[in-house]
Amino acid sequence: MSSTDSKSNSIVITGAAGFIGSCLVSFLNSKGFDNLILVDEFERSDKLNNLHNKKYSHKIERDLFFEWLEETKPVIDFIFHLGARTDTTEFDYAVHQRLNFEYSQDVWNYAMLHQIPLVYASSAATYGCGELGYNDDHSIVHALEPLNPYGVSKNELDKWVLRQHSAPPFWAGLKFFNVYGPNEYHKGRMASVIFHAFNQVKQNGYVNLFKSHRPDYKDGEQLRDFVYVKDILHICYWLMAHRPASAIYNAGTGKARSFYDLALATFAGMGIPPDIRFIDMPEDIRDKYQYFTEANMTKLKTAGYTNAFYTLEAGIDDYVKHYLIKGNYY
Repeated sequence: MSSTDSKSNSIVITGAAGFIGSCLVSFLNSKGFDNLILVDEFERSDKLNNLHNKKYSHKIERDLFFEWLEETKPVIDFIFHLGARTDTTEFDYAVHQRLNFEYSQDVWNYAMLHQIPLVYASSAATYGCGELGYNDDHSIVHALEPLNPYGVSKNELDKWVLRQHSAPPFWAGLKFFNVYGPNEYHKGRMASVIFHAFNQVKQNGYVNLFKSHRPDYKDGEQLRDFVYVKDILHICYWLMAHRPASAIYNAGTGKARSFYDLALATFAGMGIPPDIRFIDMPEDIRDKYQYFTEANMTKLKTAGYTNAFYTLEAGIDDYVKHYLIKGNYY
């Protein structure tokens, strides 16, 4: 373990009121880290419960963060930059440019200037249709063609990071695949398919899945790498503690599973016989839809990460029984 194991260390988490960020706050609290500087837009009432009963030292509005840093000059030991506009249906690139690219450049530059280790959120959306595979190889980053402005902004950041001659003492970009789990109640349309499936079953007794609009995939057999948020937390913590070679790393399970399997697991978690139906995919996402994603996890494992990942069934069972049914937060 590095010196980061000292519980008095000051850790910044951007996007701290969001899904993964708030889970990370709780996870770090469970490890004894309370000196956390949380950065986000905190006025959204639908995210308030994500931080209920969590321990931290400061809460800073996103747009005031760099001003606050300049005024207070805090000693910071680590930064998790998870804040972003994650809406894949937001097609105004200027929004993504400002929040996902320029703001992230500012975080990087601050970390570099003050020599603070940094983990930032990239995305599997950078891979587009997967024509070049799902390998976190730096040599293909410049050639990737994301399908939406969100993915473009994340890939532009990755490309920019790889061009930098000056860097934080350690950095890692994490390409999150399809993350699901507690604390995503506020995400609306962008919440995980598990969240939507659970609520559909609760309301209607059945689940609607998108029909396939490609002949090589049957309805419901579209495949994604679904990764439980608790696995993401372990990856983040391991990177902070061990600091392997600085790089962009995939963050998935390495095992693609079908939406049909996901629906079956949701019904099983709820103890209800499955009733799965198929509907047309909305026109606005049809030509930008990923039919297959699967993280190549070799790089992270070669770097020394040995934790086993939740299976889809085990992750959904935990999520449904301990959080969704009870309305609990992590």
